[in-house]
Amino acid sequence: MKMNTASTHDKFTFISSQSSEQNLSTYEGRFICRYAYGRAMESLVQGEKGQDFVGIHIDGDACNFVLCDGVGMSYRGDFAARFLGHTLLDWLGTTRDWSSAGFAGFMREITETASEQLRQLTPPGEAPSLLREVLEDKQRLGSQTMYICGRIELPSSRKKQGRIWMAWQGDSRLRFWKKNEEISEYFRATMQTNQRWSTLTGPVGGPPHVYQTRLEYDIPMRLQLYTDGLDDLDPIREVLPDEQIQVLLNAPHTGGLQDDAAFLELYW
Repeated sequence: MKMNTASTHDKFTFISSQSSEQNLSTYEGRFICRYAYGRAMESLVQGEKGQDFVGIHIDGDACNFVLCDGVGMSYRGDFAARFLGHTLLDWLGTTRDWSSAGFAGFMREITETASEQLRQLTPPGEAPSLLREVLEDKQRLGSQTMYICGRIELPSSRKKQGRIWMAWQGDSRLRFWKKNEEISEYFRATMQTNQRWSTLTGPVGGPPHVYQTRLEYDIPMRLQLYTDGLDDLDPIREVLPDEQIQVLLNAPHTGGLQDDAAFLELYW
């Protein structure tokens, strides 16, 4: 769902729908942003929601972004991804506390609201009693999602140094290029499949990973985020044309995506 393309004001917001696909699209302002969303073929055929989420909001020199991958083995992973995605986008636009402790505290604080909303998503009444009991047990254990979120503030004439702040838990990909050289090694060891956020307990598998650095003038950078449905991108370091990324999203060689896929790429 593309909500605003008013490039003349350099404002742009995209929030993925979990019920439909988004072909690869591009927004160009002070940031160049490519984004896309696709459901696994099984979900698409059965008319089910995707469990990924991607959202971005650009306002002049600042950009907030979130990418979530709902955990399928938890109860309604699509809910955790959607709830956390929207909540983090709001937080990124309003917080004044960028400390690791402040962020971890926030991720715990929001579990009460999340759990209350999850309790409203009761298993369907027509489900067989045994299945309903299983689903109710899963519901009590909460809904979970992996995530990456961040904020970029570009240098400007009034502010000589910008910054990038990011936080994450889970194995979604976070790749970073500086002057066309990939510097993602710092992140790889921290991309753990046993780490995520739960509506029941908040951070799981350890505290959130947080990264922050300054940004300076005239240093081109590229940030690429994607969920494991697009793991074919893992060995590719160069910038792929739009049509080649769309081929990966369509996955014609496997009859469609084997897993949901969310993609976000930023240049500045």
